Amino acid sequence: MPLKKYGVLKGTVLGHLRDADDDHYQILIKAGLTLYRIAVNVLSAAKNAPAILLFQTATTIPANLKNGLRALAPGYKKLPSKAGALAQDYVRGGLVKTKSMTPVPPDAPGADNDLKDKLEDAIIKALSQPGSVVYAFGERWGPETKRDQYFRFTPGNGIHDIHMNQGNSGKWKGDNGVYQDGAIFVEYPGDKWRAFFFAFQSQTFDTDNKGNPHGGAPKPTTPKKKGKKAKKGKKGGK
Repeated sequence: MPLKKYGVLKGTVLGHLRDADDDHYQILIKAGLTLYRIAVNVLSAAKNAPAILLFQTATTIPANLKNGLRALAPGYKKLPSKAGALAQDYVRGGLVKTKSMTPVPPDAPGADNDLKDKLEDAIIKALSQPGSVVYAFGERWGPETKRDQYFRFTPGNGIHDIHMNQGNSGKWKGDNGVYQDGAIFVEYPGDKWRAFFFAFQSQTFDTDNKGNPHGGAPKPTTPKKKGKKAKKGKKGGK
C-alpha cells in the first residue's frame, strides 16, 4: 500500500538537532502558529544491506516546481501521487539522476563529508538568512496527544519518510508507490536553492508502475555495515 499521508510541509526553521540519534537528523519547523518536526534518515536499519544511504544534492530547480512550492500556504499539504503536480518521483520525475547517487556516511570526521554535515550546513544557513523557507516531502504524522520526543512541543507533529519510497523489497514493500518520494528543498533569499535526495541501498531504481521492483535489489556499493534499529521499528521511522 502506498503512503497514506504523502505530502509536503512548508515552513521556517526554528532549530535542529544533529545528534539526537544515530539514524536521523531532526529539524524544528514553524508554519503559522504550528510547530512540526522533520525527521531525516541518515542511516538505514535494513537487514542484510549497507547502512549507508545513497545521496544527491542539487541547486538548480525547475521553474514550475519553484513556482508551485512558493504558491503553497505554510503548513502541511497532502499531495496526489501523480505526474504533472508537485509530487516527487526519483525514477520518473527527471530531477534526480539516480545513476549519479553516491553513498555518503551519516557522520564522519572532517568537514562537509557526511549527511549530517550537509544538512547542518543548509539548515544553519537558513537560520542565519531571514526569509529562508524549507519544503519537506514525505509522510505526515500527528498531531499526537503527547509532546514531541526531541523538541518537547505539544502536540507532537511532523513529517518523515524523507527518502525514496519505492523499490522496496521484503519488510517495506508495502510502502511502495510512484510519485510519493521524499526530499528536502531549502529556498534562500535571492532565488538560491538547495535540494537533498536520499535512497537506501536496499532499494532498486528499476520499478514498475506501482513502485515495486522489476528485479532484485541493487548490488551494494559499499561494504555491509550493521545499522541500529530505527525508531518504531521502521526504516523511515521518526
